[in-house]
Formats: sequence, structure tokens, C-alpha cells
Amino acid sequence: MSEIDLEITPAKVVHIIYQAREGQAASAELHEFIAALNDDEKAHLTAIAWIGRGAFEAEDFTEAVETAYAEATTPTENYLMGMPHLAENLESGLEALGVDVSGEEEDFL
Repeated sequence: MSEIDLEITPAKVVHIIYQAREGQAASAELHEFIAALNDDEKAHLTAIAWIGRGAFEAEDFTEAVETAYAEATTPTENYLMGMPHLAENLESGLEALGVDVSGEEEDFL
């Protein structure tokens, strides 16, 4: 698979993964963090989550992003925070896309 052009940094995705794992205590902070992302970052974040849960294949990333833009009828932060297993979906999505986040993960340990 060719290198994808992510509009959100892996570090931001890792931050969201760690916040999502913290559970309810961090939910307000996570909500604000996602809300503060720009539209491109939100669409790419949603596409990563969809790929992680199997709604799209990694090679269909562009289509997933286009779908995220087209279907963004509710605030992204509300949609993603209502998604079961958000952290796992994002992790799986990054892995499927071949995005190496080992350096970013070390910053949180």
C-alpha cells in the first residue's frame, strides 16, 4: 500500500487513544480536544476509526475520508465518543494503515 497522506498527526491520534482509555474522568477533556480539531483532522480521525472497526479496508482510506466529510451531520466529538471501543478502533486503524506510532506512544508512558 502506498503511503497515505494523513491530515492529522499520529501524535494527536495517540493522545485521543490515551484519553479514550482513561474513561469518564477524561471525557470532557477528550470532547474539547476533538472539537478543537479542524475539519480535515476530524474527517481523517473518523476514517481511521472506521478502518479500525472494519467498516472500510485500509486501501479504501480515501473513500472513508470522503464519506466522513459527506456524513458529518453530528459533531465529530459526539459521534466518536459514542463509538464503542474508540481507542481500540483508532489503534487498529493506524496499524492497518501502516502508521508507526511507537515514538508517540513513548511520550505517554
